[in-house]
Amino acid sequence: MTTKEERVQLLKVTRYNLFKIPAEDILIDLLTDSGTAAMSDKQWAGIMRGDESYAGSRSFYRFEQKVREITGFRHIIPTHQGRAAERILFEILSQKGKHIPSNTHFDTTRANIEYHGGHAVDLVISEGKNTQSLHPFKGNMDLDKLERLINEVGPENIPLCLLTVTNNSGGGQPVSMKNIKNTKEIVGRYDIPLFLDACRFAENAYFIKKREPGYSEIPLKKIAQEMFSHADGCTMSAKKDALVNIGGFLAINDDDFAVQARNVLIVTEGFSTYGGLAGRDLEAIAQGLDEVLHEDYMAYRIRTIEYMGEKLDRIGIPFLKPPGGHAIYLDAKTFASHIPAHQFPGQAIACALYTEGGVRSCEIGGIMFGKTDPRTGEYILPKMELVRLAFPRRVYTQSHFDYVLEVIEEVFKNRECLKGFRFVYEAPYLRHFTAEYEVV
Repeated sequence: MTTKEERVQLLKVTRYNLFKIPAEDILIDLLTDSGTAAMSDKQWAGIMRGDESYAGSRSFYRFEQKVREITGFRHIIPTHQGRAAERILFEILSQKGKHIPSNTHFDTTRANIEYHGGHAVDLVISEGKNTQSLHPFKGNMDLDKLERLINEVGPENIPLCLLTVTNNSGGGQPVSMKNIKNTKEIVGRYDIPLFLDACRFAENAYFIKKREPGYSEIPLKKIAQEMFSHADGCTMSAKKDALVNIGGFLAINDDDFAVQARNVLIVTEGFSTYGGLAGRDLEAIAQGLDEVLHEDYMAYRIRTIEYMGEKLDRIGIPFLKPPGGHAIYLDAKTFASHIPAHQFPGQAIACALYTEGGVRSCEIGGIMFGKTDPRTGEYILPKMELVRLAFPRRVYTQSHFDYVLEVIEEVFKNRECLKGFRFVYEAPYLRHFTAEYEVV
């Protein structure tokens, strides 16, 4: 527990970058749900059974069998986390000048595409950019825009299409099964492969079960299997819906692409049956992929986010509706409407939440996704300015979230005192991790 005065000083020392504050100085950490899950007794037991053979370990084959059972893909390539799978994918496919359409690319995906000279194109439906729309599947791909892009740039300039399920940058919003099918139908006509960014596939499957007609009686595992059946491959950060602290994979059907991917993996990650992971990590992932599809677990997780949304609504605090699958996203533009968008109101709110109550959150707006147009020099801001409070899996209780609500309410009451920020330092890629700011 820190005092308010200590937290003010910590923010000054770290130049107002919440990523740089030591974890021991955070009371409730909602920075991310990635790699922050509490593992189960069976996962820890699996860790004790891990086979650490360099090649062909028993743990790899258990991992491979479980991933293939859910996804149906032929080639399962382990990596140390999701962005490693993305790097391999886009190193092979994202040549300079190519376009990669998605509902919305997340930060590491966009960075990997742009680092390799490609163009990351976001084509989410219009409802997905409206924080108050109650559309049940705000993560859906805009199919008209997708078809238009293909016709404008030519299918030969689109090496793959990527659907993020759920759509993290858009508020953890789900993609419907119908939209997955229709996206595949469109890109399939042009021989463009469809990939899923599947790090929250189980949460997406749960929303399909609850919101899409015809799925209410179908088990989550079968819904997930159907989702993957419409794709040609996927990347996954196992640090989300596999309930582990490290790990990921690239899964694909194409034999030639799998050969290329394994060659890159061996050079940069490790041999093809461990991919930068210990055998014990592979055991934990396999077990986590079983547990994440337990419906009582998923009902509890989604209900936690709904509970927070209901309380915020009652208080009158603006947030993205309906609540998503892994986080609450505060609507920073409305919350701190007196701060101009180019002074990053989301960062102002995130710093205030830490100052007030030791709660760490993450800006998802102009800092994470703003960019300068290389042709005009104009600074382009994203449509939405959000503050994400991401919920670690199986970690916090209702009393913790009640405390977070009190902190948000206190900051909201005093929102007129919030001040904007400007950059002191920013890196060319993924600048939010290392940037430094000063108060305007």
